[in-house]
Amino acid sequence: MSQKLKLAGACLNQTPIDWGNNIGNIKRAIDDAKKEGVDILCLPELCITGYGCEDLFLSQWLPQTAMQKLLEIIPHTNGIAVCVGLPIRIEEKNYNTTAFIADGEIKTIYAKQKLANDGVHYEPRWFTPWPSGVIESLEIDGEQIPIGHVTVTHKDLTIGFEICEDAWQPDRPIEQLDSKVDLVLNPSASHFAFGKSIFRENVIVKESSKKFDCVYLYANLLGNEAGRMIYDGDVLIAQKGKLIGRNHRLWYHDYRLLTVEVDFENNTATENIKPHYSDRKEEFAHAAGLALFDYCRKSRSRGFVLSLSGGADSSTIATLIAFAVRTALEQRGKAGLEDKLGFKLKGDTPEVITSQLLTTAYQATKNSSEATFNSAKNLAESLGATFYNWQIDEGVDHYQSTIESAIGRKLTWEQDDITLQNIQARSRAPIIWMLANLENKLLMATSNRSEGDVGYATMDGDTSGSISPIAGVDKHFILQWLKYAESELGFDGLKHVNALTPTAELRPEDQNQTDEEDLMPYEVLMKIEREAILNGNSPKQVFEVLKSEYDPDILKGWIKKFYRLWTRNQWKRERYAPSFHFDDFNIDPRSWYRFPILSGGYREELEGL
Repeated sequence: MSQKLKLAGACLNQTPIDWGNNIGNIKRAIDDAKKEGVDILCLPELCITGYGCEDLFLSQWLPQTAMQKLLEIIPHTNGIAVCVGLPIRIEEKNYNTTAFIADGEIKTIYAKQKLANDGVHYEPRWFTPWPSGVIESLEIDGEQIPIGHVTVTHKDLTIGFEICEDAWQPDRPIEQLDSKVDLVLNPSASHFAFGKSIFRENVIVKESSKKFDCVYLYANLLGNEAGRMIYDGDVLIAQKGKLIGRNHRLWYHDYRLLTVEVDFENNTATENIKPHYSDRKEEFAHAAGLALFDYCRKSRSRGFVLSLSGGADSSTIATLIAFAVRTALEQRGKAGLEDKLGFKLKGDTPEVITSQLLTTAYQATKNSSEATFNSAKNLAESLGATFYNWQIDEGVDHYQSTIESAIGRKLTWEQDDITLQNIQARSRAPIIWMLANLENKLLMATSNRSEGDVGYATMDGDTSGSISPIAGVDKHFILQWLKYAESELGFDGLKHVNALTPTAELRPEDQNQTDEEDLMPYEVLMKIEREAILNGNSPKQVFEVLKSEYDPDILKGWIKKFYRLWTRNQWKRERYAPSFHFDDFNIDPRSWYRFPILSGGYREELEGL
């Protein structure tokens, strides 16, 4: 056995069918690894095509093109061994595979056995699981290559493979091998969720290296690959239960290489462990910031437009964008930032660059307060964002008078409360869309997950936008994060936002409208949501879980309101702009939780409560 080998993993920021970007990142990562004297390099799952190709995987041409790109990569592997992920089509079936290439030759191809089919994953729609223990032969470029449940011998090491979900399920492929392995390579596309990296590090990598008495090398994708999922760019290496390598997560680079020298004979290694984000609030800043940056550049937009109300939701989004600018500038420099965005920027400070990338507007009505105006203005100025403000009362009055003339009566707050609230929110959408179109920027929708639960959002109003960046997190968390961003991230302009009570400001000022009066305390809403949606409990079961924390009669009222509003507003959730996945669940019917638009509405269950 070779005494010492340099092992490396590389996270890659890929994009579905962006061949120039994807193959370029792969080649550059290989070239950098060779310069560092790396012997074996592991690249992420499906890195040639991108993981998020969805139904493109069902086409004939995509796997064919991926194979052509693999052959293009092979000449870059002289003097190194590399794992490269791609889909392979055999007899009308697709397989999720990783090719092990060494010194310019494909040595073997491992095919994934356990397909992810829960939460945000639908892999069985596109791929067939490879049967355990089966090895076949595949002709590639005139050569017969073993494919399937394979191991390979390289540099006197026996190397086994797992691809992402293989390691998360019982009866793992590595457990079914007849012989012991010295090294396990795990190319992955494991989406970001709060706290997930800790489990991945401790259980998937460290415990696996101890259980299989081996070195375990894990390499994940990086960034917002295809729109909704975020990848943290984890590269983890463990040796017989001890972590020896971990890279920076959620960085704004095309790829990041992590190298560790391992002495297989003496079971030692030169450790290379970078710090990581362990707090949810810190993770949110970095994950959301990177997701917004990637979404902007990959959609070829010139920045963001935001209707800045001065309240918590829009202020969170503004702060995240400013944080993304600050972080990207720190990590890539102005030239690197311009290169990724595809256009030139003036100045070189975060505030000056933010002024070009973030345009905000405070759209007031007669029901808006001076407090929210000052909150919005002060925050925009502190971030450097371009700030406009205008009145929309004339447009609201025009809509109202038109409908009053048509129906032959005046609208009143006593009789037409929801209608009068909604027209204000909807009147803001056309003009802010105009601004987004004029500047070729992404319009930000401002709804959060708690509002999505109960439909506390105006369709074609605050839900209007190109992307809904905070629809994956609850309002209780947002309010906590804003205080963290003020005190820990240095966004002093949030002090005005944090002093306000959340309100839609759509009713007359003398009615003292607040969100929690309209709904319920946000902390309660969050707890009901987790029990009802994440844990799938019935109204009665939710009550049993929470009854010791609140007055039972009041709690029953909150539970009934939640379920009634949830079922009534599924149609709204179907129409939300794409959102990012942050938590261990979300309510986006296109990525995590499918619920019927029409249903019995828990009628019998609520009567039983």
